[in-house]
Amino acid sequence: TVAAFAKSARLAKEIGCDAIELHGAHGYIFDQFFWDRTNLRNDRYGGPDIADRATFAAEVVAACRAAVGEDFAIIFRVSQWKTYDYDVKLAADPDALHRWLDPLARAGVDIFHASQRRFWEPEFEGDHKNLGGWIKEITGKPVITVGSIGMDRDLMQDFVEGVSSPMLGRLEDLVKMFERNEFDLVALGRVLLADPNWLEKVAQGRVNELTPYNRDTALKNYEH
Repeated sequence: TVAAFAKSARLAKEIGCDAIELHGAHGYIFDQFFWDRTNLRNDRYGGPDIADRATFAAEVVAACRAAVGEDFAIIFRVSQWKTYDYDVKLAADPDALHRWLDPLARAGVDIFHASQRRFWEPEFEGDHKNLGGWIKEITGKPVITVGSIGMDRDLMQDFVEGVSSPMLGRLEDLVKMFERNEFDLVALGRVLLADPNWLEKVAQGRVNELTPYNRDTALKNYEH
């Protein structure tokens, strides 16, 4: 499996991609290794500490780095929460977060993609930083933040109920967090599925023209 990831990374570079992103969040294979409730192995890929359970992901990152060389970006996406289980925290405090992500950074991750349900929520009690802010502080790596940006409801509610209105007030929080250097990039999901011109409209102050998220409309846009 490690070799298969490395081969795919090499092929991505050969066809002209500028980066790869390894998805280690929301129950994907790396996340299954990270989480003690799914990783019950008793070999070197398991163990009581999250640093132990990060071994497989770190080996994949190192193999991908060897396959693509230094001048090629490797992004790694992580999350604390699991699909339909929002209370999970792989890292209960900053020290655990460091033990989890430092092996990945040392293996060759260039950018961490920090997925949250709501980007404005502090990750740990007693500090304002979100998950991305903490990852940037701990690893020193560039960070992407994501999570209900421009939306008034979280992802799973929209999957079930299907309609969500634009929420722009939190964009001021996003700007303030960026100005505090808590993250470097912002990822958008549902808002772009609902309105492919979302970024242009917001940048131009045409917020009254934004198209609300609708599951059926988003699916049609995605198909096109």
